[in-house]
Amino acid sequence: MIAANPLSEMLSTLLDRRASGRRTAGRRRIRDDCQKLLEERAEISGLQLAADIFGQYEALDPEARIAFFEFLNEQFDIDPTTVEQLAARYRDAPSPENFRALARAAEPARQRLFRRLNEAPGATAEIVRMRQDLLALLPAHPHLGRTDHDLRHLLRSWFNRGFLVLQQVSWDSPATVLEKIIAYEAVHEIRNWDDLRRRLQPEDRRCFAFFHPSMPSEPLIFVEVALTRGVPSSIQALLSDGGDALSQTSANTAVFYSISNCQPGLAGISFGNSLIKQVARDLSRDLPNLKTFVTLSPIPGLNRWLATQGTEAADTDGAQLERLAAKYLMTAKDAHGRPLDPVARFHLGNGAMVQALHRGGDTSPRGMAQSGGVMVNYLYDLNRITQRATQFSKTNDIAASSEVKGLVRRA
Repeated sequence: MIAANPLSEMLSTLLDRRASGRRTAGRRRIRDDCQKLLEERAEISGLQLAADIFGQYEALDPEARIAFFEFLNEQFDIDPTTVEQLAARYRDAPSPENFRALARAAEPARQRLFRRLNEAPGATAEIVRMRQDLLALLPAHPHLGRTDHDLRHLLRSWFNRGFLVLQQVSWDSPATVLEKIIAYEAVHEIRNWDDLRRRLQPEDRRCFAFFHPSMPSEPLIFVEVALTRGVPSSIQALLSDGGDALSQTSANTAVFYSISNCQPGLAGISFGNSLIKQVARDLSRDLPNLKTFVTLSPIPGLNRWLATQGTEAADTDGAQLERLAAKYLMTAKDAHGRPLDPVARFHLGNGAMVQALHRGGDTSPRGMAQSGGVMVNYLYDLNRITQRATQFSKTNDIAASSEVKGLVRRA
């Protein structure tokens, strides 16, 4: 047995205590500064305090970050008793003064804190990253959902469509933006710079992204588009590097084949609806020969659903798998009566219809693992988008072509 060194143990204990003291002091300081920021009226001092708080937050270890969000959740919450009293006063005397008092009491102090923080340069991106950390904590700390509710409320306001800027991303875009397109691509991996060039540079390829003025080099969401003749049935053919590019005047179809959200901290704040509709309308305006606007989309939940039905994609012939995919998209529902498949919910909610299914549409390992290789076209009829989106939001009715309905009957 090796004898313990008393001096070594003493030094270790002292170092542990010192580190613990620094962590405690750091937690106390960020809390004090948050309180000061809410009380600070001088603009310059407030900006400096906000910048200091962001710096302190970055230095917090994971445990200290949990403690920080707990502090916001509990200490900067509303006081229900005060709200109840002011609500009764406003009920009895609905004056502007009573309304202002009630409105202020009903708003958690943490909302005011986040607004003050957002006044600092570069703060919006910092708050988005802060929410990303918070979202990761929610499964184990669901009560922090109160703080997330406030952050989501504010971010929806700060990132509403009126503030977003639609830009085409091309091979000539800044390298910092192109690097992020490669990193954020979530549907069909961009393997290298040559792969990215094939998606951006040819005449029959487009990429569009939403940006926010506060985060000018950070795409929020982007969509990749291929201009084709006819509706494609295979992502392999669409992304192949063989053959000449189709001239944009020869194309009659715009294919949205990949859409990727880029900022995890903005989860639950929808941009895709506006993005696809805006891109479709802009392309229709600039290229009047384009008559058809479709997606070539994955079916990420198909194999999981098949397993619940006692079926495996690998054991099903292609024609039957196609029919089962149609049945899944048209009949499998979640607890709210909406389509079970998340991609289907997204496009149908945006006003698209299920147009066609394609066996062997994606034979990549990911495509086979998700859906046995089956892909789907969702059609965006520009004249019926609003009508279909409204109908779906009211009734969850799924618009589909007669071909797809026939597949369901034969499934």
